[in-house]
Amino acid sequence: MTSASQALEADLTDLLERRTKIPVAPDADLFELGVVSSLFAMELVVHLESTYDIAIVGPDLVMENFRSVQAMAALVRRIQDRVGAGTGV
Repeated sequence: MTSASQALEADLTDLLERRTKIPVAPDADLFELGVVSSLFAMELVVHLESTYDIAIVGPDLVMENFRSVQAMAALVRRIQDRVGAGTGV
């Protein structure tokens, strides 16, 4: 894992732990643990979009992409890669 990926996961973990007051492992299923509700997932969408200057739309806007810190970090990296490659969001 690159340092950028580690920083992204650390940022997301920090956000979740500050908001929920519960320690979160990067691979933990946040919905199964009850850490993230569907409403909080929408807040995470807004956070990811504003923090990482991305747009999460269409097929990217599915629960699986928000199930864990690792899934959210992978989503951000995929969108950034697409945008960087000029293929849009």
